[in-house]
Amino acid sequence: MTASGYSYEHMFAFSTKRPTLPDDLVATLRPVALATSRRLPLGEPWRTLVPGGGLRRGSTVVVQAPPGSGGLSLALSLVSEASTRGHWAAVVGVDDPGVVAIADLGVDLRRVLFVPRPRGAWAESAADLLDGVDLVVVRPPSRAAYGAARKLMDRVRERSIVLIVLCEPSAPWPLPADLSFDVTRSQWITSSRLDARYLTVRVAGRGEAARSAEHVVVLPNRRGRAATS
Repeated sequence: MTASGYSYEHMFAFSTKRPTLPDDLVATLRPVALATSRRLPLGEPWRTLVPGGGLRRGSTVVVQAPPGSGGLSLALSLVSEASTRGHWAAVVGVDDPGVVAIADLGVDLRRVLFVPRPRGAWAESAADLLDGVDLVVVRPPSRAAYGAARKLMDRVRERSIVLIVLCEPSAPWPLPADLSFDVTRSQWITSSRLDARYLTVRVAGRGEAARSAEHVVVLPNRRGRAATS
């Protein structure tokens, strides 16, 4: 059971229907979601690689990676520090999130809601959760339509939420992001087992985050966490 009394089985039960949060759960989440801090915290190594050391509320972050190259792990690792400090997150459109691996990344699963199969209603499902969380990770099932992306980004900005979009190079996000992580190379280091994965990541932004640099990070390392190489 979660701290709010809802089991993970309950969270995974959402499918094609747009989720509606129970009133008591919304009331539990709202004080955190309306926190006045301008940025949400990042863990290592991201806090040293992102301008300002955190994720600005109201911003859209795009994680772009080829299939199987670590994009999902990267996106979820951006949530870990905020979740451990009491902020709620939602993960929309990830069929098999692998809760053990998510926990290894340092994410507090007691503060994560999962909507695994929204299908064509991914944008609506994400928007429905904005009143109760601080971060939303969403993976569209195909290339996102411009109108749906724009509407979701506008609502994220209005509610001071952080939107993290996971997409592939073949189906990029149709609008400029405030911050982007582009995985350009992925390599597993092995011995008798898969020990660690090295990712080459280009981090770029606009506005106050307007700089671009390429970094090599380990994700996951032997402990399942993100780390500098």
